[in-house]
Amino acid sequence: MPTPIDVPHRERWARLRFAIIGPLLAAPPPNGELQAALAALAAKTWRHPITGLDVRFGVSTLERWYYAARAAPDPVAVLRHRVRANRGAFPSLLPEAREALRAQYREHPGWTAQLHRDNLAATLAGRATPVPSYASVRRYLKAQGMVRRATPKRDTAGALAARDRLEQREVRSFEVEHVAALWHLDFHHGSRKVLTPAGTWLTPLLFGVMDDRSRLVCHLQWYANETAEVLVLVHGLSQAFMKRGLPRALMTDNGAAMLAEETLAGLARLGVLHQTTLPYSPYQNAKQEAFWGRVEGRLMAMLEGEPGLTLDTLNRATQAWVEQEYHRSPHTELATTPLARYLAGPTVARPCPDAPALRAAFRIEVARRQRRADGTVSLAGIRLEIPARYRTLETVHLRYARWDLAHVDLVDPHSGLILASLRPLDKAANANEPRRALVTSTPLPPPSAPSGIAPLLRQLIETHAATGLPPAFLPLNTPEDRP
Repeated sequence: MPTPIDVPHRERWARLRFAIIGPLLAAPPPNGELQAALAALAAKTWRHPITGLDVRFGVSTLERWYYAARAAPDPVAVLRHRVRANRGAFPSLLPEAREALRAQYREHPGWTAQLHRDNLAATLAGRATPVPSYASVRRYLKAQGMVRRATPKRDTAGALAARDRLEQREVRSFEVEHVAALWHLDFHHGSRKVLTPAGTWLTPLLFGVMDDRSRLVCHLQWYANETAEVLVLVHGLSQAFMKRGLPRALMTDNGAAMLAEETLAGLARLGVLHQTTLPYSPYQNAKQEAFWGRVEGRLMAMLEGEPGLTLDTLNRATQAWVEQEYHRSPHTELATTPLARYLAGPTVARPCPDAPALRAAFRIEVARRQRRADGTVSLAGIRLEIPARYRTLETVHLRYARWDLAHVDLVDPHSGLILASLRPLDKAANANEPRRALVTSTPLPPPSAPSGIAPLLRQLIETHAATGLPPAFLPLNTPEDRP
């Protein structure tokens, strides 16, 4: 069945007028019979192109249409409604009213059109300038681009700059051409609280990663909001990598977890390009934001009858909903299911390393000064022992995650290779453990007795004697000074 098309009103009128006088153009009446032909057409009943009711037209109207269409190269175009000469000029708004309205908008861009009109009426009260109607004010504001500007939630310089940028820059939808070429990552605060084993209520935090091309959810998991977001991000992102492979790029907002050094270092080591949206611009991650609406509208709506919702129950229901409904339901924009689009490719995904390699990737690297006295280094208030073979290093480079101080590695600052794993200082064990002999790769020769004057001093004496100047001191007339 063909899709109905809403023909514009001007086109409907042009087609009706041409259908009425078209036969006269195709078969012009003989001389002297035009008026009779027009009178016959005027006696007929026609269907109104907009309302569908019966309508008739006078002889003079039909005559005007006839001569206009006969003289024009495009008879249908000339039969359309003519555009008003003052269209867009807003004659109902005099210059004084326009200036007052523009000044009012500059001071109050968040006002509605009705509020602007009411205040304009108060401003023009007692003046000779007529007050325009609400419709005229609304059309003028829209024509001039003076739309209502929403007030940012946070009245900061960054939020205001983001609002102005959105209004001054065009926004375009985009989609990459390959699966795993770009992933979207975001957090979402749940609309319902969950019951913890401790008998308390908390608002869970939903972590989600979505493929840009297929809209497939790579991983979705709820966390307790008390957990550090950077740990949640690394934990959830590592699961997405293990399930779907490594993507080429990852888009996130500018949250603290996304810009943490562990996150940046891990993505760089795994070869994933990190792209961030502009500050206060969630519309750039709109695919993920739209998905949160489906989570709340379908998943959370189906859990309304569960009074004691727990985090485990919520995660189980979420996984079942994503895999069995969302991935298998046709996407209106894709005209297929996310799972079918994902499997159809083409893909640029890469194999994911094992779990220990992922854990080792999301760590930061810092430099610490080694204590020469006992070969230890201090990290986050904990003293770690440096192997004796690295005792000559004045500055050591350590790689670790701030939430996991049980895995701290000593790395080469030049190549980034791991040299050794460090353990906390155990004083009790060191009290009963024998000390090992220090072994060097190149044994040093035993010290020998010094032989005469040092070469540098001998060179200085010879240089001074070559100047021919007498010694710059006076000997004391004592037996020790006599020859």
